[in-house]
Amino acid sequence: METNLLTYWEHYEDVLKIEHQNFLLEEKYNYDFSKPKGPVSCFSIYKKGDNLHVSTSYCIGVDWLDEINAIYIEPKLNTKSKHETAEIVEINYLEMLFASLSNIKTQNDLDELFEIKWDKPEIQIHQTKDLLTPLLIIQYLNLLKVIVRKGLKKSYYKVEHNLNSKIKGKVLVGHTIKQNILKNKQLYTYCRYDEFGENGLENRLLKKALVFIKRYLPTFKSINTNDLTADLFNFITPAFEKVSVEININDIKHSKPNAFYKEYTEATRLAKLILKRFGYNIANVEKETIATPPFWIDMSKLFEYYVLGLLKKQYPKYGEVKFQFNCHNSHEIDYLLKSGDLKLVIDAKYKPKYKYKKSIDKEDFRQISGYARLKKVYDELNQKDFTKNIECLVIYPDLEIKENDLLNLKTSENAIKKYVGFYKVGVSVPIIKKI
Repeated sequence: METNLLTYWEHYEDVLKIEHQNFLLEEKYNYDFSKPKGPVSCFSIYKKGDNLHVSTSYCIGVDWLDEINAIYIEPKLNTKSKHETAEIVEINYLEMLFASLSNIKTQNDLDELFEIKWDKPEIQIHQTKDLLTPLLIIQYLNLLKVIVRKGLKKSYYKVEHNLNSKIKGKVLVGHTIKQNILKNKQLYTYCRYDEFGENGLENRLLKKALVFIKRYLPTFKSINTNDLTADLFNFITPAFEKVSVEININDIKHSKPNAFYKEYTEATRLAKLILKRFGYNIANVEKETIATPPFWIDMSKLFEYYVLGLLKKQYPKYGEVKFQFNCHNSHEIDYLLKSGDLKLVIDAKYKPKYKYKKSIDKEDFRQISGYARLKKVYDELNQKDFTKNIECLVIYPDLEIKENDLLNLKTSENAIKKYVGFYKVGVSVPIIKKI
């Protein structure tokens, strides 16, 4: 049965389209992205008056509503306030991810960033709407870059060869009779033995996924593959030149931890996900309509990593920027900035509406000002005078500015007049195109 795909975009709140209301039988649909600090709403459809309304947050992705209806949330934002004529632009979340990968360190970071429901039925979508596969691919290529810089891991692996006038390892009697004795090749013996080198099972798995990716990228029109991946491929591919793609996925149950080759564990896991995404069939790579598992990507969390990269670029000295500063396991602050006399508690809010507001939401003010009153924060910022308030900054996406200026943070233009020692500043985010 054909799937009815209801398409909306993030930060959307309005009446559900009439044609979509005709598809739905229930009065309420919703899904929350489960996280250690509490669930995050992805979308909510609810009855209000005579109509169904839809409210989306900052999560993008696709998920089932019922057996035949699915909702798809695009990475698009409004450049105007809600009182002005809408002008929607598409956020290049892949470029944001590409700029943020060096700051995404652990599996917990990835679990906070996206969720994939492999156990749920797949949803048919057009390949241009596929948000999940490029995310997995860029993350995977970045890991391979690290692996190649260190050098591929060498290991023992089984090989089978038809040897002339010698025997090595285990003689494969059945193969020898079939391939040699019956063909009057009396001097040959089919043998299986161990070799040591780069052509191990793990490297073959990585190579196989790389072959799928290389075939896939030209078919995906929504990203600039030349800019994002050409240099990576040119760097990675030569290292795998002598590695085979002959691999049975079931032969690799898991990657053995290795302190020096720690990237292999995550790389092999991603390689399996990418191959699973294509159904282990390279012919599926070029299909215009693809089947994807339901998934969600947290754009707010991605924005946090993106802003971290901008801050580190502006304040490159060690220790100037502290990320996800933990206070007694009850509070986690996005950033602490200490550069000379500049001392700030900074919070990234993926809320483009802040460009048009003179102030910020009360909940955000209370949260950030509360962080700035913690004694551990005073100690970390070396603020000896407890009678002096630590100043606070909110960073939000600004879809109209071209260049980011994070040096001049405490200007009169950035000051929130309603509060003392509170500032907000916008940063540009990459955009694909206006629609």
